[in-house]
Amino acid sequence: MDESSAATIRSDSTTIVETDLPSRLDRLPWGRFHTLIVVALGVTWLLDGLEVTLAGSVASALKSSAVLRFSNAEVGLAGSAYIAGAVLGALGFGWLTDRLGRRKLFFITLALYLAATAATAFSWNLASFLVFRFLTGAGIGGEYTAINSTIQEFTPARVRGHTDLAINGTFWIGAALGAFGSLILLDPHLLPGDWGWRACFFIGAALALAILPMRAWIPESPRWLLTHGEEKEARSIVESIETRFRAANHTFADDGLNRLRLRARERTTLREVFHTLFMLHRRRALVGLSLMTAQAFFYNAIFFTYALVLTDFYHVPGEHIGWYILPFAFGNFTGPLLIGRLFDVIGRRKMIAATYALSGILLTVSGYMFEKEMLSVTTQTISWMVIFFFASAAASSAYLTVSESFPLEIRALAIAVFYAFGTALGGIAGPAFFGRLIDTHQRSEVFSGYLVGSALMLAAALIAAIWGVDAERRSLETVATPLSAVDSE
Repeated sequence: MDESSAATIRSDSTTIVETDLPSRLDRLPWGRFHTLIVVALGVTWLLDGLEVTLAGSVASALKSSAVLRFSNAEVGLAGSAYIAGAVLGALGFGWLTDRLGRRKLFFITLALYLAATAATAFSWNLASFLVFRFLTGAGIGGEYTAINSTIQEFTPARVRGHTDLAINGTFWIGAALGAFGSLILLDPHLLPGDWGWRACFFIGAALALAILPMRAWIPESPRWLLTHGEEKEARSIVESIETRFRAANHTFADDGLNRLRLRARERTTLREVFHTLFMLHRRRALVGLSLMTAQAFFYNAIFFTYALVLTDFYHVPGEHIGWYILPFAFGNFTGPLLIGRLFDVIGRRKMIAATYALSGILLTVSGYMFEKEMLSVTTQTISWMVIFFFASAAASSAYLTVSESFPLEIRALAIAVFYAFGTALGGIAGPAFFGRLIDTHQRSEVFSGYLVGSALMLAAALIAAIWGVDAERRSLETVATPLSAVDSE
């Protein structure tokens, strides 16, 4: 390989790297390497879907448990504890991911998740259950920052949008797995009541244990290495990837590659992080915050209390909840999968605004019909399937937006900050708020909560339409110039 593709210059004890490695990553065709990255890392979304679904599916079992005997409000509180853990985990691990590297963190966060979700099965009272759910959420929140930044930095620019959305859609494979597992394990003919819900939490632990060794072969992000002065290691990784493609008869032309000049840095200060997020890119920050807040409230408020609506208003037995979650999960999974490519073809701004607006309008219509008792349990499930076909793509595009709109050096922490702000505003209060609305047993009260979610989605659609970034088919470095780029100084 011609080593002229990257050069290192030392000036006043500062290392300046001139490189075309990011362009070489973007020119790669999709191959087995990318598929393995997606499988080994994208499973995070599946695990989150599993955990969120289990929280709803086992709600009835937790309420009737001889040991726990939770109220509806306590079930909602447990959901809020999980989200609170995800928020703090994302912030803490996001900072470490940008500082220490992507690879180290996606091992640590998965190990934390594995231990915490297994420990949840041994909960003996409300306090222990909340602590273990908090730690489980912390592992998942940390996973999001390390995983999303890694996948973004390896995926070719031309397919980054729909690849990201498709990965995010696997959340609902996890949801279906959780629903199906709960149908089996909560069957009183198979396991005693207080054994069934405990066994459910071992599903995620078993998956994490199987996935952990798969991550051993995943290299560090070359883009992260470049900004930390590790040009030789970054080049070695890219050349190794290219060698795999050449072995499969792919050829690469070296002309037309964009070159970057980067000033190596050990770390980025928090002051610079927040100046970049909320001063230099404040419009992008507003877009990211509005998208994350709206989708977090929309999803967490509704999905964490999905089972309570079915049991309290439609009198569905707790052990049958999974049958209604399966079609709901199907609609959520197919949305990003089927319309995700349009985010790369039609464009980010148009598709984000459209999916957010449609989600809000459809929830308003469905909520009105729910209040007027115009829906049966079947038609209610169908309406939710249609709504979340679009809402799933919208929510996935929020993560896509915050992960590609900000410079490389703060990408993981940017994901964490907007995930944390949005989830704290929309997700922590949402489940507890909706739990109390359901406890009133008044459909009008629940409908008022749906209207809040709809209003947030419509506001986010308007903000995205005005100030969204046209990032489709563009390299990450052109969407957001790295802070260490010498030319930008």
